[in-house]
Amino acid sequence: MLSDLAQAWPRPAAPRPIVVVGAGGIVRAAHLPTYASLGFPVAGLYDVDVQRAALTAAEFAVPRVFPTLAAAADLKSAVYDLAVPGDQILGILAQLPRGAAVLMQKPMGPDLPAAAAIRACCRERALTAAVNFQLRFCPNVLALRDLLARGALGDVVDVDVRIAIDQPWHLWTFLRDAPRLEVPYHSIHYLDAIRWLIGEPDGVYCRVARHPSMPDLADTRSSIVLGYGDRIRCSLTLNHTHRAGPRHRASQIVVEGTSGAARLTWGVNLAYPSGPADTMEVAIGGDWRGVPLRGSWFIEAFEGPMSNLQRFVAGEDAMLLSAVDDAIRTMAVVEACYASSAHGATPIPPVD
Repeated sequence: MLSDLAQAWPRPAAPRPIVVVGAGGIVRAAHLPTYASLGFPVAGLYDVDVQRAALTAAEFAVPRVFPTLAAAADLKSAVYDLAVPGDQILGILAQLPRGAAVLMQKPMGPDLPAAAAIRACCRERALTAAVNFQLRFCPNVLALRDLLARGALGDVVDVDVRIAIDQPWHLWTFLRDAPRLEVPYHSIHYLDAIRWLIGEPDGVYCRVARHPSMPDLADTRSSIVLGYGDRIRCSLTLNHTHRAGPRHRASQIVVEGTSGAARLTWGVNLAYPSGPADTMEVAIGGDWRGVPLRGSWFIEAFEGPMSNLQRFVAGEDAMLLSAVDDAIRTMAVVEACYASSAHGATPIPPVD
């Protein structure tokens, strides 16, 4: 059973050309290398920083650098890959060709009202739009989804995410102005993957925290509990400022069911962007066994979102997995996290 678990999304038969909007670190580290490995044609790219766009295009043999967003949006048959901060998405969507296919970077705007405006824009302009929640398409997460679908672990009773890493926040300078940071720009991936794996939570308990060594940044740590009644315990412990060295860093999810358990690790978090390989172990009947993986979060997970979007547009896939109508539900969970954190803890009753 473990040897034939799904770990990759099928590729489109005839991929459309891609126009990349944004030439930042994530484009160079993941998007363009992924498209090159898949043989997806990249028609060109645009970035407000013309020099950065030119250097990126030269590095990855992209044939064209667009001088303006309007010029980039002139390719009616292209698929648009928006790799920009969340607060820039809406303004770009409004300038794309009506009816275009779009893959936008997470988060889907800085907050839930912005996400609602993005969804409204996509509907009004008839855009086929998805959010790049690529952790769903990570080889070990796809394998876990397949394992759960087969019922191999029984009924899920426990989900535990533990992240203790030294996140290089300085690489993303725009985050200094973000009023919300850790959950929408990183841990949103875990919240989204959990929704995909076990369904919608009915509530959230959360506390976000800043770090004294980073006064210019908002929250960099959080503790989150997703409510699934009394049937599933779901906990996320997220520390992105673990400064005590690599020995006890952690980047994992453990899912336990009534018949078995699975443990997944993501190496990219341990040494961004080229950490150790991801792993997956499964225990059924008390015997833990490793599952060979075809790749890791960086960069194989980035294959899936663009492949799914292109296949959906071509009629090869029946469902667009991270469509805006689904992604906004993940944004609603993020919103609930900050509402819970602002509300504060339950006071401890006084005792005599």
